[in-house]
Amino acid sequence: MGRKSALNNVGAGVGRVMPGSEAPTSHADDDVARRSAVAEEQEFLDLATARRDRLADHLQAELSADALDALERARLRLLRQQYEELRRAQEGLVFGRLDGRDGTVRHVGRVGLRNDDEGGEPLLLDWRAPAARPFYTATAVDPQGQARRRHIRTTGSAVVGVDDEPLDGTVTGELVGEGALLAALDQRRTGRMSTAISTLQREQDDIIRAEATGPLIVQGGPGTGKTVVALHRVAYLLFAHPKIADQAVLVLGPSPRFLQYIAQVLPALGETAVVSATCDTLLPGIRVGREESRLLAEIKGRALWQPALENYVTSLLPRPRELRLRWEGEFYVIAAATVAQALASVRGRPYHRARQSFAEQLHHVLAEAVVEQREALMEEMEEGFEDILARVDRSMQYDRHPGGGSAGSDVDGLLSEEEIEDLRRRIAANATIARFVEAWWPTLDAETLLRDLLTDCTLLARFAPQLSTEEITAVSAEPAPWASSDIPLLDALADLLGEVEAPQPQGEFVADHARRQRGWVYGHVVVDEAQELSEMQWQMVLRRCPSRSITAVGDIDQAEAAHRHTSWAEAVRAAFGERWTAAELTICYRTPREVMDLTAPVLRQAGSHNTPPRAVRSSGVAPWTLTTTPAELAGTAGQAVRQLRERWHGGTVGVIAPAGRIAELLPLLGDVPVLTATQSKGLEWDATLLIDPQGIAAEPRGWNGLYVALTRCTQELGQLVVT
Repeated sequence: MGRKSALNNVGAGVGRVMPGSEAPTSHADDDVARRSAVAEEQEFLDLATARRDRLADHLQAELSADALDALERARLRLLRQQYEELRRAQEGLVFGRLDGRDGTVRHVGRVGLRNDDEGGEPLLLDWRAPAARPFYTATAVDPQGQARRRHIRTTGSAVVGVDDEPLDGTVTGELVGEGALLAALDQRRTGRMSTAISTLQREQDDIIRAEATGPLIVQGGPGTGKTVVALHRVAYLLFAHPKIADQAVLVLGPSPRFLQYIAQVLPALGETAVVSATCDTLLPGIRVGREESRLLAEIKGRALWQPALENYVTSLLPRPRELRLRWEGEFYVIAAATVAQALASVRGRPYHRARQSFAEQLHHVLAEAVVEQREALMEEMEEGFEDILARVDRSMQYDRHPGGGSAGSDVDGLLSEEEIEDLRRRIAANATIARFVEAWWPTLDAETLLRDLLTDCTLLARFAPQLSTEEITAVSAEPAPWASSDIPLLDALADLLGEVEAPQPQGEFVADHARRQRGWVYGHVVVDEAQELSEMQWQMVLRRCPSRSITAVGDIDQAEAAHRHTSWAEAVRAAFGERWTAAELTICYRTPREVMDLTAPVLRQAGSHNTPPRAVRSSGVAPWTLTTTPAELAGTAGQAVRQLRERWHGGTVGVIAPAGRIAELLPLLGDVPVLTATQSKGLEWDATLLIDPQGIAAEPRGWNGLYVALTRCTQELGQLVVT
């Protein structure tokens, strides 16, 4: 049982009064009740903080001990992870409370804390624990055994407010913790995403806790919390399935700026077994060196390249033929049929691993040939010298040491098993044999192979016959530096070639090791802005998680990439077929209602048949539009930005413009971010200045880009129309 509830002493209307539950008490009574509730929660926060500090000090003391063996090192890694989780849980340690109808009280926080009484209830429930789920899912219609939910607002070690929700049927609002949620949404933006564990909503929590047995594709419009859901799902899965942490989690974002924006979320939740990257940075040592046309990006993003590259590498395998090997001055012939059998046994493996397996078989076959030839020579000798060999045999028996046996071969010339095994080892280590194998089955380089293929029209026509003559010409005319669409092709080739991975150094965090290994297999992969991935980029994802434990979040209506798909079924069919699960986020929390009202006609222009998410809040600031000329644009934009920064002092302002205007605006607007619609994906500011919306709409997939640009603000949207 939890602690006994003080519900009757505090009252259900503390903090923000919920719609439909106006308390009949006076303002003075409300103030007394509020102060009493804050004091009560401050007392608990002090207790939980002291317990957290004691546990952290204990773990730190254990970590200072020397670790000698592998088992101890593994234990220390676990202790270090627990210590880091406690150390980071300083801000927002306690943020919620559930008062059960049975009189129990359970507090919810960023981490779980054991009570001093090891056999009793936890002092603090981890937000990811099953017992904490009613904090996110209980409603007045379905209270799940709860009488009240309390949101606790803290700053540092001080409780600064509480928001109570009675769950006894007197409140029927659709939002969980509406007061705390709206307070969080109205806060100034800092340019970094923060955790949202205290204000997650039911549809978000359902996705966070969904099973991870296959691909989960989450459709969500602007401001629905897609990224929040994806990152908190990582934290939940690492908590609920510790084995995933042994393999790490890969988080793929659309841009380095986006990854910087979300960088603090998972560490703040205590998670370290996470690798963050973009599709362009997944290959260690490979960097994108040039931009390319949308036409080429679309061509090289098609699924046809996967079988094309497989056939290309297969064509480079050696063909069966008779092999003539030299060993200790003698030549040995390996029959073509034997070579064909060995090649068939390694078929289907990556190129270099197949060669290694073939070489091992070749060493055995050569050793057998050497043994057989020696035995044959001995048989020839024995036919004419039986008497001599008999006398030699008798003399060797007389000369043997009484306590031991012969150290060499038997007198009949047969090699012992130990001698045959030694022969195999010497053959495997022989440089001449290694050079022969390398010449017949050479080491290949993915970059060289891809350049050879992409610059040779004949090879392209042979291995990618689906391409038209014009498309082949366009691809083969590309310059040398790699473009973004080349990275998945390089990755596919590297996988088909099969590098040998290095062993994991002892004591290294799994994420640090995974980050350096192209072929690392992750326990789970999260893809944000997933609608932008090409079919070949989805193959990159699948290679890194063959278990298909994948969460992909995005908005198909915000797709701006060069690919042609306009539905999730089209986007993931090449990678997943029909074996994936769909989920949807329908409520917009970030973008105010005044701005979301502008999006429906833009979506129609984009060809969408979806309904925009429903905004649940109003900023009270109507979107505004100014008209300017090209000559006056710089001055008008500069003045508008200054006014927005003054109005939203302490928050953030962002500028979005067509790609062709970025260069002229960057030096004029100081340190305010000036981005294209594509670059702004996943980001948010208190206020957005949208410059030349017609210019954005005129870009490729421009209406989708305009939809993105309109929905980046949390408070105010201004537009400069250039005439």
